[in-house]
Amino acid sequence: MTLAPPPDLLALPTRRSTQRLARALARVLAPGDAVILSGALGAGKTFLVRALCRALGLPPSVRVVSPTFTLIRELATTPPVAHADLYRLSGADDARELGLLELRERGMVLLVEWGERHADALGPDRLTLELVLGPRRASLGANGPRSAELRAAVLRELTPGP
Repeated sequence: MTLAPPPDLLALPTRRSTQRLARALARVLAPGDAVILSGALGAGKTFLVRALCRALGLPPSVRVVSPTFTLIRELATTPPVAHADLYRLSGADDARELGLLELRERGMVLLVEWGERHADALGPDRLTLELVLGPRRASLGANGPRSAELRAAVLRELTPGP
């Protein structure tokens, strides 16, 4: 008998299950929300961002790639998304200079890969989505009332009812 993972640990055995998580998140995100995407290289952070942007109306003709070298890429979704990758940043000052908090204040949804080291530069109340390999799964963490609301809404959408 296999035990089901706890309700806040979501199994992602297939690409389709990751897309389902992205669609659930897309349904609850609002302008100004911030999501930190953490996980090892190859865990699926950019894949999840791509699926989320498609769910927010980004056409398939627009490529969604990790902004490792450009650092931030704005995407014309509804609401608009700022996709950032902070892997190459060395300190908190570098992260603050990017103006990520200002992007949130302008009403963009902030999706930040490798943002956990620079969380303070992203502003308050961030949802953390950690992708784990072997077996592939995700966990959601919140540090404020809005992110707790997002976490609960996503879990409600993905957790089968009684």
